[in-house]
Amino acid sequence: MTQDSQYNLVKQLKPGRIILPVIIGLAVVAWFIIREIDTNILSKLHFTWKSVFWLFVAWCCMIGRDLGYMIRIRILSENDLTWKQAFKVIMLWEFTSAITPSTVGGTAVAVVFVHKEGISVGRSTSIVLATSFLDELYFVIMLPAILLLVGGDILFTTSLQGTGAALLNNLFIVTIVGYAIILAWVIFVGYGLFIDPDKIRKSIIYVFRLPILRRWKESAVKAGDDIVESSHELKKKPFSFWVKAIIATFLSWTSRYWVVNAILMAFYAVKDHFLIFARQLVTWIMMIVSPTPGGSGFAEVILGRYISDAIPADPAYIVGIALAIAIIWRIISYYPYLIIGASIIPGWLQRKFKSPLSKKK
Repeated sequence: MTQDSQYNLVKQLKPGRIILPVIIGLAVVAWFIIREIDTNILSKLHFTWKSVFWLFVAWCCMIGRDLGYMIRIRILSENDLTWKQAFKVIMLWEFTSAITPSTVGGTAVAVVFVHKEGISVGRSTSIVLATSFLDELYFVIMLPAILLLVGGDILFTTSLQGTGAALLNNLFIVTIVGYAIILAWVIFVGYGLFIDPDKIRKSIIYVFRLPILRRWKESAVKAGDDIVESSHELKKKPFSFWVKAIIATFLSWTSRYWVVNAILMAFYAVKDHFLIFARQLVTWIMMIVSPTPGGSGFAEVILGRYISDAIPADPAYIVGIALAIAIIWRIISYYPYLIIGASIIPGWLQRKFKSPLSKKK
């Protein structure tokens, strides 16, 4: 990948180019706020010092999630990335994920982020693919474990008025679709990285010879080459390397899924913390099929319906209260990445792509 092609890829993330998708996502949220929330509902949420404490805990959970990510990327880079560099890469990566549909994510551009912090292109590709593989492996392992511990009926059914077999089936189907996509990715990348990368490369090239996919053949060949090169890099790593990376991954994602628990504790007494944790994880699996940037709108509505069981309030107000809590969740877990990323990306582009920027002047 040349300097100019890297710049052309990353410049799509400049704040001026992401206004439209962010507005679309926020518009979806605003529509549901107007439809579901009024002043009477908001008055049911009583802010106290206890609320402040548990909202602070929710923020700490998100910080823990990013800290776990930073620890992992330093492990994968064998500490060649400093803490400051790791922070920038993670924030830019999260920013990219926040402004693209969940099915796209920030993985493609992440290779450039890592490479521009002083890691070779080959190693950067290995780090990003290993990161993606470990993230999705978490979901592949955790969903069956949660289904075994919680049970499908409890996991996919709430007591919210109007939810019944139809909602149960829809949530279950969306989850299965999202899980199938994740599982396919894990098997595909895992086989390519650890078993037979050449066969995966040949399969990718063969598929992209089809007329309908031929326009992306060059990118597909590059992806196949990346998997082969990454495989050679990652197969050299000792078992302890993977143990540390997996532990960091589980700590990171598990920390993130306690955020809603902490928010609920700010206003109510929570009886079943593990069920709320499980439903957050399932919500993220369902978000893989969301077409909106960062799952905006989709995530708020699904989680708002999903946590209704944990809210001891008048049934007439539960829909609005649950949605309000879901929006607080997104304010803590999603919108900060838009602000941090938008503030970092212009200066980062100036420093890392001096030549392309000078050519534009």
